[in-house]
Amino acid sequence: MRGGAVLLVLGLLGGCASSPVVAPASAQANAASQAEISAVLDAFHGAAARADGPAYFGLFAPGGVFIGTDVAERWSVAEFRAYAEPFFSKGQGWTYTPRSRSVVLGPDGRTAWFDEVLDSRNYGTSRGTGVLVRRPEGWRIAQYALTFPIPNDLAKEFTGRIREHEARPAPG
Repeated sequence: MRGGAVLLVLGLLGGCASSPVVAPASAQANAASQAEISAVLDAFHGAAARADGPAYFGLFAPGGVFIGTDVAERWSVAEFRAYAEPFFSKGQGWTYTPRSRSVVLGPDGRTAWFDEVLDSRNYGTSRGTGVLVRRPEGWRIAQYALTFPIPNDLAKEFTGRIREHEARPAPG
């Protein structure tokens, strides 16, 4: 190696050696974070059921995204608020009750992802998945995606119906 190349390699190695190492969180801290995250998600669902817009949207992180069940529903918080506020202002919310939930904390202890199976009076079984970030004010939802899981035995039928629907000319 030439002198410049040796310095470059040494510089890169030195940069790696001085990078901070994230220590794994203790089991106690991990359990506490998971409990905090579950409380945020429970508050999120509770606020929706009460049609409490300020509480509901206050649980999103800046730049947060809500992904709905329709392929066109990828909303910023502001877009989702514009959609939901007319319902919330009439006291109309939506109720999703968690049946089960899994939360995984990232190695940095500042991000987490989850999936939950939900029950809805209107839609039956649904699934929520997403990502939360730890902010100074607590855990906030960076992304929430709501889906309707389709049993494998019904998948071909429903995906065929979706293809047919998408092939139709747009109204208007």
